[in-house]
Amino acid sequence: MENKTIHLMARALGFATLLSFALSGHAAPGREDLVIGQVAPLTGVIAGTGNEYVAGGAAYFAYVNDNGGIYGRKIRVALKDDAYKPDQTLALTRQLLAEDKPLALFGFVGTGNVLALNKNKVLEEAGIALLAPYTGAKDLREPMNPQIFHIRASYTDETARMVEHLYTIGLRRFAVMYQDDAFGKSGLVGAESAMQKLGMKAVATGAYDRTKPEEVDAAVAAIAPANPDAIIMVSVNRASAAFIKKMRAQGSKARLFSISVVNFKELLKNAGEDNARGIGISQVMPYPYSTLAPVAREFQTLMAKYQPDKVVSYASMESFIAAKILVEAIRRSGADPTRAKIISQLEKMNSYDVGGFKVSFSPENHVGSKFVEVTVIGRDGRLLR
Repeated sequence: MENKTIHLMARALGFATLLSFALSGHAAPGREDLVIGQVAPLTGVIAGTGNEYVAGGAAYFAYVNDNGGIYGRKIRVALKDDAYKPDQTLALTRQLLAEDKPLALFGFVGTGNVLALNKNKVLEEAGIALLAPYTGAKDLREPMNPQIFHIRASYTDETARMVEHLYTIGLRRFAVMYQDDAFGKSGLVGAESAMQKLGMKAVATGAYDRTKPEEVDAAVAAIAPANPDAIIMVSVNRASAAFIKKMRAQGSKARLFSISVVNFKELLKNAGEDNARGIGISQVMPYPYSTLAPVAREFQTLMAKYQPDKVVSYASMESFIAAKILVEAIRRSGADPTRAKIISQLEKMNSYDVGGFKVSFSPENHVGSKFVEVTVIGRDGRLLR
């Protein structure tokens, strides 16, 4: 009788322990990790941006894991390097889906890279969400792709905001320098559409090859003779810096504006402070260099703790915010999330506030934000709002 009582007590204690564990938001030990897939350019022509875009998300995922994970399950990011090459993005994503079986994809970089997935119906066939691709291309938003969720404004939104700003301060003669691919052409179309609404058209346009970002002579030759008042650059870091240097060397005084995918510190380093001073850059995320927004304070704290050797930037801030959104969608999916549940929960996020920055999705809308503001590189090499 005594042994039976002890056995019953042990069983009761065991059940109570498991119940307590479940109520505290933790799962029983031994459960599998929650796998997230990411393919990004850690090497190649935009390796700096790729590494920053990985770092911000990594900081937040590390924080979540340190605090018990999601229902006791740790997040594991299966990360692949595509060197910004669409064919590699395609191959590595297929490999990742087959071998790691992620619940969601996150933080891919590049318009052509994501378009390669669309063309081959990789996301559709896997029934998996891709959250926060680092691209604002119209081709990835219209028509809406059921698998892709955007947290940044489009290139059309950005270039339209630039044109409006420049028009407001009295400038009229605009040119556009762009990368000759879907990314660059999306920004070009946005700028030209905004000009058309104001009764204007570009005085010149010039393009460069995405695989040779420092070879911008053709773009300079196309634009410089037109002597524009302002030039909108829809280009990556290296191309932007090379173009700035060559235009300034020719004596151009045009106001230069860049799209959000560039890093102002890279422009300062590669174009030189004298050349970069006064350049405007559109931004689609909260300002990451102050502590005014709650999410910026959290971002800076967690980057210092979990990614101390990585750069605090708009790119790392963007992936940090994306990671917060993805974690929330997984948490809302319950203790046993699936790809379909995560898509459903993302679509139910209406005015979700990550701390001073809101995103809104629905089954009919997968563009979570249209926020755009203009910043300028100041005299002391700082980015000013």
